[in-house]
Amino acid sequence: MVVEVVVARGYRPEMNSDIVDLRSFYSTPLGRLAEHSIAMALSAVWDNLPNERLVGLGYTLPWLDRFGADAERVFAFMPATQGAVVWPGNGPSSTALVFDEELPLLDSSIDRMLLVHALEHAESPRETLKEIWRVLSPAGRVVIVVPNRRGVWARFEHTPFGTGRPFSSGQLNELLREANFTVSSWSDALHFPPSRRKWMMRFDHLFERFGRRFWPIFSGVIVVEAQKRVYQGVPVAQRASRRVFVPVLSPSGASRGFPALRRNDEGKPVG
Repeated sequence: MVVEVVVARGYRPEMNSDIVDLRSFYSTPLGRLAEHSIAMALSAVWDNLPNERLVGLGYTLPWLDRFGADAERVFAFMPATQGAVVWPGNGPSSTALVFDEELPLLDSSIDRMLLVHALEHAESPRETLKEIWRVLSPAGRVVIVVPNRRGVWARFEHTPFGTGRPFSSGQLNELLREANFTVSSWSDALHFPPSRRKWMMRFDHLFERFGRRFWPIFSGVIVVEAQKRVYQGVPVAQRASRRVFVPVLSPSGASRGFPALRRNDEGKPVG
């Protein structure tokens, strides 16, 4: 199968996870285990909403197939620093190469966005979240998967989670709050070590089960769902009519709703 790859000029893909490396990782046994673990964490926070408009930003292809089945339409946006591949394999392409701070979408046009391998590579995560806020509908949601700063996966570069900027849950919560999002739920994944040894990968389900129960703060990734927060206008109370003072040199009768000023023989106002 021929894979079409696009990389934007003027960028240094070696600083981020390249699209070819991402596809290669998720085709390995360790990558498939990671995909399954993240899918389970997403299932814990994902509410099925039929006919929604879903956009994946970053490398979200393994999960768009699973969670976008009931969506009205699904797009895969891939950052210019990462590159892009054609998706889906059959039918018209739904992939676009984008700048994460200038998404080619109208205001309030998307119901949900999924970010994987995106926020940790953003030049300005705060500006990226503000742009996501812009394109989400008033009740829109964003689901973000980022490497955990306390986790083991962020310390090894043979996986995509060892590149980019890891986050703690407190840092992620602060970023979302500043971008006018309200966190609704948290989840975690990748509790097993990122070892490529087959005998170690056989125990992944045991590590996952005990990790979610006993050491969730040391998970490989953090998964958070947040809802767009829209500030409501404060109703203005009806004010009492305010008296308008007319300058002394105004022509007689210039005021509206008030009688003309009375003047004496010297032209000075009386009363």
